[in-house]
Amino acid sequence: MEVLNPRVRLAWGVGAVVTAVIVGVLAAVVSRFTLGPGVTVGLAVALGALALGLVFAVLRYRTWRFEVRDDDLYLERGVLTRVNTVVPFVRVQHVDTQRGPVERALGLASVVVYTAGSRGADVSIPGLTPERADDLQEQLRRLAIESERETDAV
Repeated sequence: MEVLNPRVRLAWGVGAVVTAVIVGVLAAVVSRFTLGPGVTVGLAVALGALALGLVFAVLRYRTWRFEVRDDDLYLERGVLTRVNTVVPFVRVQHVDTQRGPVERALGLASVVVYTAGSRGADVSIPGLTPERADDLQEQLRRLAIESERETDAV
């Protein structure tokens, strides 16, 4: 099974820092109007949130893996709740690559696989190099077309 690029931990760490700052500011404002020492409480909450976020990013990286198999795409992920996803190629509608600002700065990309079915049935594979994301997009596109032909022939 393929694992994600280790730089994805930095991207998730940046997300943890942003979340910690937001939570810390909110805690400082609430504390200021209820308890009094707003800055101290806000800083303590922000540091706690940052520590949890960084640990979560490391654990998330350790559990995330995927594999392109003969008939489907298989993904394993999740820290508290483990999720195993099987996406049959016959269900693939289209495949995108995405690069947000943090991913571009770190030289990473994501592949998003949209499937037929209910809303929100798409899966995303983060933490790929742009070259690997393009290769995976092309591979999944080709396999989806081949599986569609096999389904039509039956």
